[in-house]
Amino acid sequence: MSFDPHASSPRRQALRVLALTAASWWGLGRAQTASAATLTPLRIGFQKGSINLVLLKSLGLLEKQAPASQVSWVEFPAGPQLLEALAVGSVDFGATGDSPPVFAQAAGKDLFYVGAEPPKPDTSAILVRPDAGLKTLADLKGRRIALQKGSSAHFLLVQAVKKAGLQWSEIQPVYLPPADARAAFERGAVDAWVIWDPFYAAAEQAGAVRVLATSRELSSNNSFYLASRRLASHEPTLRALFAALTEADAYVQSRPEDSAQRFAQFSGLPLSAVQRVLERRPASPVGPLTPALVAEQQQVADAFAQLGLIPKPLRVAEIVWQPGRALAALR
Repeated sequence: MSFDPHASSPRRQALRVLALTAASWWGLGRAQTASAATLTPLRIGFQKGSINLVLLKSLGLLEKQAPASQVSWVEFPAGPQLLEALAVGSVDFGATGDSPPVFAQAAGKDLFYVGAEPPKPDTSAILVRPDAGLKTLADLKGRRIALQKGSSAHFLLVQAVKKAGLQWSEIQPVYLPPADARAAFERGAVDAWVIWDPFYAAAEQAGAVRVLATSRELSSNNSFYLASRRLASHEPTLRALFAALTEADAYVQSRPEDSAQRFAQFSGLPLSAVQRVLERRPASPVGPLTPALVAEQQQVADAFAQLGLIPKPLRVAEIVWQPGRALAALR
């Protein structure tokens, strides 16, 4: 399985559909916000890499659109931790990469895909030290590779191993959250590190790294929005969220300098690293999942199942919410 978001006409058409769907949802959600009560309280989980959510919080757009919603925000180090909190009811909504929802569904967690952004194939990478003897993906054989288990980095490594003609058993994955993975990489305890932005950009800016490969041609690096059953049962709130998120993305596109300053202040990263993050991030409107995205996410789930990295095969479509579709129709 090879991914290139720019390669095929069907893929480009799918992205246009997502953008148009997001635009229509933005307008409809904005119109309905005043007339339809949003869920309260509304607890949102986010990560450092969730640009739309970070700007949404910084700009206070959701609080302005739904002042009675009692919004609270909880930061997580990565997607698996966020979805664990969502599944036990600590948060209602959050964004992750492609792999966390697959692992959550395989574990029987009660959550739903409710939205998506276009792919970002340049925002994740496999990093090595400049003086390392690793020149190609095949050189990963026998190496210790740090990554967050069940994250988008996990699928990127699965695809890299496959492209190199290796077996999963021929590498040594070392499962660590981003901060611990970076520390292990810098002290030489691992040979490579699979990571996403903004951690990827921060490592580049700090120096002493070389990019062995990015997600491009390996993974589309899709981003998904997940919701609790409680929230997925309340369509007006989802519409308000999508409206506000798409407005936040429009702000990033139209005011990149201010957006970079806001993100740097939130993340504590140097402004130069944040600018690098935004340079390789495409426009990211938010809308419901298209059939093409569901099919692509099914390929991600199938890859993990074939390697025995999740306990059983699963059907992604069983937990994909769609506008106007009752949750009782799922599963």
